[in-house]
Amino acid sequence: MATSRLIAIALLLTVHAVRADELPPPAYQLAAHDANVPSTVLFAIALQESGARLRGRLRPWPWTLNIAGSPYRFANRQTACHALLQALARYDAKRVDAGLGQINLGYHGQHFSSPCEALEPYRNLAVTAALLQEHHAVTGDWVSAAGRYHRPAGGTLAARYRAGFARQLERLQVSSKEGTPP
Repeated sequence: MATSRLIAIALLLTVHAVRADELPPPAYQLAAHDANVPSTVLFAIALQESGARLRGRLRPWPWTLNIAGSPYRFANRQTACHALLQALARYDAKRVDAGLGQINLGYHGQHFSSPCEALEPYRNLAVTAALLQEHHAVTGDWVSAAGRYHRPAGGTLAARYRAGFARQLERLQVSSKEGTPP
């Protein structure tokens, strides 16, 4: 009996280890599917917006804030939520971005029932994907949609963002074809 439990636990851990390296991860695939966005596009946006080096690899970090132009990463949602509420008390909401997709709460806060809901990874990804789809409907191109996602007004900042996003997307597409982590 104990041996079969150990085997079952080992198999379960193996399955989770394989899924942990799956790119894009399942949460991104689900949110992208629901919004009719390619999952690699959604994952590339999250890497571009909230990416952090963890164990030598770039990974999106869900408890990332950008407050008045300065990025902050927190160990957990509770700490990030506390910092987010303090930031909103101190700054205009248009100067605060939150979560995996770094959604600006001044322009898109209405998509959340509370500011801290923007730090809930699945909800943040759903909103990010929906916003990307809106921009794609206007541009017809995912790289251009990514530029508008970051800076709808366009200009130099949007062009620089498009270039970085295109590099992320290309890297993901190559990694996916080769079956290697980016």
